[in-house]
This record gives sequence, C-alpha cells and structure tokens, in this order.
Amino acid sequence: MNNRSLDVTLQLRRLIGGLALLASFSALWPVSVPAQSAFEATAARAQRNALNSVRSQVRWLQNSTRSALNFREQGYGSMWRSFQELRRDFLAFTQTLTPQQSAYGANDLAELNAGLDILEEAFDNYRKDVAAGHSTAAALANLSRVLRQGSTLWLQKLNKTSSRLKIGWG
Repeated sequence: MNNRSLDVTLQLRRLIGGLALLASFSALWPVSVPAQSAFEATAARAQRNALNSVRSQVRWLQNSTRSALNFREQGYGSMWRSFQELRRDFLAFTQTLTPQQSAYGANDLAELNAGLDILEEAFDNYRKDVAAGHSTAAALANLSRVLRQGSTLWLQKLNKTSSRLKIGWG
C-alpha cells in the first residue's frame, strides 16, 4: 500500500472510532427533545379543563330541567342559575383558545353563542306565558323541555367543534 492509502485508512479508522466513542457517550446522556413546550402543555390542559367544565354545566342544566317541575319557582331559578353558569363557563372556555383556533372556528363559535342566545329566549318565553295567564306548571314544563332538547343539540355542536379545532390536543 502506498502512503496515501494508508493515511486514508487511518483517518477512516479514527473517524469510526470517534463515532463509536460518541455513540457510547450519547447512551450515557440521552438527549430528549420534549414533544411540546411547557406552555403548550399548560394551554392544552387549560382547554381540556375548560371544555370539561362546559360539558359539566350542560349536565347540571339538564338535571335542573328534570327536577324543575317539583320545585316550581325554585325550579325556574335553578334552571336560570345553571344556564348562567353554562354561559359563563363557555365564555371562559373560548378565552383558552389559541388565536389560530379562534380564527379557524369563528363561525362555529358564533353559532354556539347564538345557540346560547336562543336558549336564553326560552326563559323570556316562559315569563311571557306566565304573564299572559298560562299555567305556571305548563310554562315550566315547556321551558324544561326546550332547555333539555336545546342543550343536547348545543352540546353535540360543542363536541363537534371542539374535535374539529383539536381542543386540548396540545
């Protein structure tokens, strides 16, 4: 072998030896790259918590509609408080969204807000029915039915929107 071939061979052996040494060191100090930043993980967790809170408030509202007839005016008050909590939690939920999620889901979020407005109108209809002399029990039964059915549809829309916006996925 000539000197040039010998030099190349030695350089290759040193390179291979160096790579082997580097590989052994990397086994001692594994390099881990986090899948997401701490901020992203916290934001995703906040979104999941806020979404679960909204879902819980829908269940509370639906439970209050089932028992409202037993309590008359107190039943109405219970449904009103549950509805207001739902609206408050939904607003808090929307505040956890990223700007991209808010922009991408703007139409769906507007529809969800409009859905809450429609549900709130059911309370106005109840008050008008009672003021017009209709039976309080019948008006309350109608309000309960409308809120239960409407909140079920609203929750389906929320779940679909949340999935599409990848809420809490981080």
